Amino acid sequence: LLFLWSITVSIFGIGGLLGSSGSRYLTVKYGKKKCLLCNNLLMIVAASIMGCSKIAQSFEMILIGRFMCGISAGLCVPLHHQYVGEISPKKLRGFANSTSSFFWSLGKAVGQISGQRELLGSGSLWPMLMASCGLPALVQLVTLPFFPESPPYLLMHRGDQEGCKKAIRQLWGEGHHQADIDDIMKEKATMKNTKILSVLELMREPAFRWQLYMIIILTATVQLCGINAV
Repeated sequence: LLFLWSITVSIFGIGGLLGSSGSRYLTVKYGKKKCLLCNNLLMIVAASIMGCSKIAQSFEMILIGRFMCGISAGLCVPLHHQYVGEISPKKLRGFANSTSSFFWSLGKAVGQISGQRELLGSGSLWPMLMASCGLPALVQLVTLPFFPESPPYLLMHRGDQEGCKKAIRQLWGEGHHQADIDDIMKEKATMKNTKILSVLELMREPAFRWQLYMIIILTATVQLCGINAV
């Protein structure tokens, strides 16, 4: 039982590692909006599997659902940051990106509170708690089609300048946005001369060694700060 419980908890992180590793390839090939929509479907399927695990009397369904949730979360973290940042006007970009951390923290708090035995953590209602992760995904699945694709993606990866202008007008309103388009073109020109490193190449690159050490230490020590106990 201890082994199964440990696997159930940790398999989310394994799925997250796989999801985040494939995020760059998927975003370049299919676009951020399409990836987010498909990601929502994955989360809804995972939530449905976990929600039905008690009826089916199958702990394997919880394992599968947790793994799929991990993949979905691993894809969502970089995708969400990129998409929100790219569709926001410059003056609101920092604020828009900071909302991600706020809502992650809010989601964790809501999950912890909802998991109390007096609420959804009881013996009869815990499947609803596990399936609740599908609700935000459903909301985004319904609302996201009304948003355009990321303007930088349309211009930099698809070469669709008219589509980029249309997306900018839809997002930021009518006006003179040529300066923003020029900025995207400059970024595209810079990227042509910049080698994109894989994870292994990044780990082997001496120039980024100290930055990598800092990120690893910070990420590891966050687990020791007491937030999980709180």
